[in-house]
Amino acid sequence: MRHIKKPIELELEQFEKHFRSSMKSHVPLLDKIMYYIIRRKGKRVRPMFVFLSAKICGEIGESTFTAASLIELLHTATLVHDDVVDDSQKRRGFFSVNALWKNKIAVLVGDFFLSKGLLLAIDNDEFKLLKIVSTAVKEIIEGELMQMEKARRLDITEDVYFTIIRQKTASLIASACAAGASSTTTDASLVNQMHQIGETIGIAFQIKDDLLDYSTNDTGKPRAIDIKEKKLTLPLIYTLQNVSTSDKRRIMSTVKNHNTDKKRVGEVIAKVAEAGGLAYAEDAMHRYRDKAIDLLSEMPENEATVALRELIGFVTSRSK
Repeated sequence: MRHIKKPIELELEQFEKHFRSSMKSHVPLLDKIMYYIIRRKGKRVRPMFVFLSAKICGEIGESTFTAASLIELLHTATLVHDDVVDDSQKRRGFFSVNALWKNKIAVLVGDFFLSKGLLLAIDNDEFKLLKIVSTAVKEIIEGELMQMEKARRLDITEDVYFTIIRQKTASLIASACAAGASSTTTDASLVNQMHQIGETIGIAFQIKDDLLDYSTNDTGKPRAIDIKEKKLTLPLIYTLQNVSTSDKRRIMSTVKNHNTDKKRVGEVIAKVAEAGGLAYAEDAMHRYRDKAIDLLSEMPENEATVALRELIGFVTSRSK
């Protein structure tokens, strides 16, 4: 990861100051929660997409830092809200905001992040960035609601699955790449190309995340949480289409009525591996990864292009 960050190492250091500044409030409770969230910061993958995309298309400036802060504020808002929706008590080994301060406060904190991001764009007259990110917000919400609806009915198809992950996950990475490009170039074709690259990466990223739910490694989230939440992801969708009627009936019964039964869930995990569901999903992930790399080869070649290519490899080979 250090090698990937090298072309934007200085910018990522400066970004931390910009991001902290964008989170400030006059409410002591909010500041306390903000401090807690900053302390448990992740790899900053999405700001990396912003800065690398910006550097591929031009020279990084103040607009790029605004774009990176805007994307990270939106990402943080979605994480806080997701933990409330999923009733998650931990995220990546840390207690979630809702676990420490309860759901009402967590919802308001997520709303605060979102509003701070939108105001950041408006205060800096970054209306192109505002449009890119606002579109992503709409798609994320639509994807989340569609997933909830399908979880109740358990009738998700492969086409619907890809629609959901394109909206729910890929739209944010696509907006990070597009916002980065938009901050350094006025060439709409370059911005659109970076958006498409980001969307393709995002789809591969989510398939990898779904595969990790079947992993025995320490992924940072409970194993088989997708089954517990009645989410039919690609490995399971493929399996349901390629097993006997009786096996399909038992799997659906487990997901619907016995998703907390460790033995029954273990049977589903074993059946997914046996039926080729994991291999099928991995092949799909590799196709999207390779498509993103092919699209990237059409962009100007520089050290940022090389680093982004390596970042694509990292997010699709990670173990958690």
